[in-house]
Amino acid sequence: QVQLVESGGGLVQVGGSLRLSCAASGTSASINPMGWYRQAPGKQRELVAVITISGSINYADSVKGRFTMSRDEVKKTVYLQMNSLKTEDTAVYYCKGRYRFFDYWGQGTQVTVSS
Repeated sequence: QVQLVESGGGLVQVGGSLRLSCAASGTSASINPMGWYRQAPGKQRELVAVITISGSINYADSVKGRFTMSRDEVKKTVYLQMNSLKTEDTAVYYCKGRYRFFDYWGQGTQVTVSS
């Protein structure tokens, strides 16, 4: 059973930084693609960044230049470095990975950006 566990969320002031981690377990195979999503109160879940099967990384326009997604294959972990945070980045952040045609989600981690 594939499991994804996020960590690293918290409370930060505007302009601050956080690094989220998403650790995968339950398989030795590569999980592709993997992405970060977020859901703010009253809004739909939206894509933040994704590492595609080819290895390229795509970002939502709202986070380009501020967020960086990376991957450590050995640790089976993906990261989301978030800089220059804004109040509108406040949301629960989830990671999602596809394995054998099924999508797996983590439980989410809360990011709150205060002014």
